[in-house]
Amino acid sequence: MNQSSCRDRLELALFRIAEPDGQGSRTCLTVYPTAARAAADAADARAGLGLSLGPLDGVIVSVKDLFDVAGEPTRAGSKILAEEATPALADAAIVRRLRAGGAVIVAKTNMTEFAFSGIGANPHFGTPGNPHDRTRVPGGSSAGAPVAVADGMCEISIGSDTGGSVRIPASLCGLVGFKPSRQRVPTDGAFPLSYTLDSIGPIASTVVHCAKADAVMAGEEFSFSPLEPAALAGLRFGVAEGLPLDRLDDTVASAFAAAAKRLDGAGVRISHETIALFDDMNEVNAKGGISPPEACSIHRDRMRRRAADIDPNVRARIERGCAVPAADYVDMLRGRARLVRAMEARLAGLDVLVMPTTSIVAPTIAEVADAKVFAARNAALLRNTAIINFFDLCAITLPLPSVSGALPVGLMLVARNGQDHRLLRIAAAVEALLKN
Repeated sequence: MNQSSCRDRLELALFRIAEPDGQGSRTCLTVYPTAARAAADAADARAGLGLSLGPLDGVIVSVKDLFDVAGEPTRAGSKILAEEATPALADAAIVRRLRAGGAVIVAKTNMTEFAFSGIGANPHFGTPGNPHDRTRVPGGSSAGAPVAVADGMCEISIGSDTGGSVRIPASLCGLVGFKPSRQRVPTDGAFPLSYTLDSIGPIASTVVHCAKADAVMAGEEFSFSPLEPAALAGLRFGVAEGLPLDRLDDTVASAFAAAAKRLDGAGVRISHETIALFDDMNEVNAKGGISPPEACSIHRDRMRRRAADIDPNVRARIERGCAVPAADYVDMLRGRARLVRAMEARLAGLDVLVMPTTSIVAPTIAEVADAKVFAARNAALLRNTAIINFFDLCAITLPLPSVSGALPVGLMLVARNGQDHRLLRIAAAVEALLKN
């Protein structure tokens, strides 16, 4: 991180949040200037004594609006929860770990209501503009997270990822986003979308920053060592054919092809993998998907009482979940468990699976105001990332080089569950290759 004092960097972050012509009011829904200044001063005092609480000591961090902070209601991007939720009794598990590791929590960031879309629009608190084109969405559901990082409101932002909610916004905004293996980071105190699929990960400007945040949230801060990039020559990269490469827009297709060529030039052993399990996944999800009925179980009471106060695009997805029969939901869970085991075996011969993070670049805020366009763009953004959650894998998105003026495109590297450390080392090497 920057070598200037933590307090100086915090003051700059607070300035960015407060800029009247900036994105702060739509990006940061709660700001913690007093607590953050105290934490920054403590971090500077430790640094002066040569002491450290871990790799995030003195780092400016924001957290998604669905994480509990003791003493305040957890909104999860919702008008209803802002009005009705009782104050949290304790910090979420990852908030406790961040604080214990010396991170300076500056703000809570905006999100799609209840974390239920990949677009990132919020009709209640506003939609942050994409840092590369303010007329476009930032991606969701962790919508404020990438804008906070890109605009200098923090150095790392923590989001949740149920179907791509860390990787999609990171990709659309030209940043790094890491979705760890689901069991790696505790979800206690995070407002749920799907008990089965929810995971927690960071968005930052580099792989190293994501690795540091992941280590702290996973309780590994004291065993963390500097990230050593893997040697790329000879690694086995499988390009996922079929569904992940279907109907790519021109910008994504061009950037992905160039990346594959560069990897090949670095001595990576590239194979083209047709994975029939993707079709099996679609067959299982044809009964309604796992997230929608779980979201229905979480929001049934709110739907009965205040459905009209829920974002219509989110409400429609919850309603579809409520229509899924219990027997179909059980069938989907059993079918997924079988396919998770099959995918573990299928990927055993590869170091990583490679695909574009999203099939399209960021849509405009204006076009997704139409419900039908919203649904189509949302499906396009979630298509590739949701594969990883379904099969219980870990994944990271890296920004791809682009021609001047082109919108950001992400490259997603995917590894088997539990291979998080190795994936981060490979990602660090690919990141360096792409920057050369």
